[in-house]
Amino acid sequence: MQAFLKTGRTTGESFSTGTGGESSTTSTKRAKHSVPWVEKYRPKSVDDVVEQAEVVAVLRESLSTTDLPNLLLYGPPGTGKTSTILAAARQLFGDMFKERILELNASDDRGIAVIRNKVKTFAQLTASGTRTDGKPCPPFKIVILDEADAMTHAAQAALRRTMEKETKTTRFCLVCNYVSRIIEPITSRCTKFRFKPLGEEKIIERLRYICDQEGVKVDEDVYKDIVNISGGDLRRAITTLQSCHRLKGTQARIERQDILEMSGVVPERYLEEFISVCKSSNYSKLEEFVQNLAYDAYSVGQLFEQLTEYIVYNDGLTEKQKAVICEKLGECCFRLHGGGSEYIQIMDLGCVTIQALKDQ
Repeated sequence: MQAFLKTGRTTGESFSTGTGGESSTTSTKRAKHSVPWVEKYRPKSVDDVVEQAEVVAVLRESLSTTDLPNLLLYGPPGTGKTSTILAAARQLFGDMFKERILELNASDDRGIAVIRNKVKTFAQLTASGTRTDGKPCPPFKIVILDEADAMTHAAQAALRRTMEKETKTTRFCLVCNYVSRIIEPITSRCTKFRFKPLGEEKIIERLRYICDQEGVKVDEDVYKDIVNISGGDLRRAITTLQSCHRLKGTQARIERQDILEMSGVVPERYLEEFISVCKSSNYSKLEEFVQNLAYDAYSVGQLFEQLTEYIVYNDGLTEKQKAVICEKLGECCFRLHGGGSEYIQIMDLGCVTIQALKDQ
């Protein structure tokens, strides 16, 4: 019988440490070590939220009075919107956190049927004013709708009615990137907070803290490169740092080149070469440049993003040339996002840039 068991032991035998197996303590340590740093260092309380001072001040006051309004949190990704409301809910409900929260993400079906059934049923349930440990607890529940701007107008209209009727037993928190996609009847019922991109100092401070906790060796100029790549997105910054740490190994030092390779940033020499090729007015060289870019497996979308900033701050171009090239850049980016060919879009941009540089 034991031959058919993976460990060669029956259920009643204890799992002991030996040369052929691992102890449960070792496996537990590995499980903890494998947790993504984004989740491991997610704020546990409202005071741990980075930089969003206005939201933190309002939530801190709401936690002290246990009176939470309907919330609409919007802003760029990776700025702490979902983490903030989850941290506030943990402080409000303690051990009853999972029972008092209904969280629906963009991956869930959130059509009008889900709003009328799942959300409405959860909102109609009554909530007690005490925890299991006897401490006082707010007598309401929280419905968190992440990526709310992806909801249909019909679902938002049904949600508006539910928010109106169940206000005594339920609070709603909508999280989105674009507040303009939320209908006016819902926004007027919520307290709105805009989450701004995090500043350079705050992101570096958080990255240094994580590196100290994890024992990661990092060159000083790496922090600024991660900030520039992330664009105020703390989640992306932490993920980039952990990816480099995994790739280099626990004992190796992370250098600037490692970060650039991991993030897929196009080296600046390609930007300079693109302008140089366009100034030569040689279409054969332009085609050769595009082929070399494809062979090196760099993203054309990333090239366009960096090229926009490079063109705007290039002192060697006139204002008219910048305007013509940037207008074409926007058009090519639009086509690229719509599924257009990378080769055709960069060739189109190159031809327009050649013509623009000819017209001095």
